Amino acid sequence: MAQVSMTVRMDSQLKQTFDKLCSEFGMSANTAMNIFANAVVMTRSIPFEIKAPKEEPIDGLAAFYALRDEARKNEIQDMTLEEINQEISKARAERKKKQ
Repeated sequence: MAQVSMTVRMDSQLKQTFDKLCSEFGMSANTAMNIFANAVVMTRSIPFEIKAPKEEPIDGLAAFYALRDEARKNEIQDMTLEEINQEISKARAERKKKQ
């Protein structure tokens, strides 16, 4: 099978540590990357779990009170449903213009 070259950018300190560890494993960084690529193709997945940092849960009631306080400050706490829908429509139209 034909061989191709691939360039990967990474932090120089990470590369140095990666090379050292691969050497300790008795392989080159190139071999390690090939093992990784083969594992991805064979399993059709990343061979380890990837997680996003935990987000703090949103306190809905606190958010509601904060919005209500902001509405009072701006003297818009007594808007009708129709007025609220008009504001939403305006905001959506402005957002569409920016896209």
